[in-house]
Amino acid sequence: MIADNAGGQLEIIGGLHVWEAWPSLMHQKTIDCIRQSFKHSDQVNGGRECLHYAGLHYAGLHIKFPDGSVKHSDIAIFHRRPRETDFAVTDVPEAVIEIISEGYEKKDLELGPPFYLSQGVKDVIVYNPYTKVTRHFTAAGQSEYAKSVTLILQWGCQVTF
Repeated sequence: MIADNAGGQLEIIGGLHVWEAWPSLMHQKTIDCIRQSFKHSDQVNGGRECLHYAGLHYAGLHIKFPDGSVKHSDIAIFHRRPRETDFAVTDVPEAVIEIISEGYEKKDLELGPPFYLSQGVKDVIVYNPYTKVTRHFTAAGQSEYAKSVTLILQWGCQVTF
């Protein structure tokens, strides 16, 4: 409630408290465009679902991770329906997508990917709507794309940036 009244959101990443202003309209429009691009890939899917969730209005999906950290991912992707709760999702997503907001690049590029990977997220994608650069982080390393790209995530979900 304090974060809401201050015009922002609070995340706790590995014990570090990180404040962020509410996302802009451009941020929300980018999330909507990305979510509309999701498809199942016949190459890898194996019949699993490609469920993607975004937060409502100004905050991302509220996720509580096994280490007690709380993050608001812009888009969280699951291959099975997460358990519903009144507070935070406690299932670890298969993948997350973060949209960079100006002034929060360090949080999205330096803090987020290693944290998510340490918690068992298999694919972490960070998209910069200003430069159109997409970065894809996995346990095997990082790839960077400077133009439009379609990625097939590790369990077969396909998304275009």
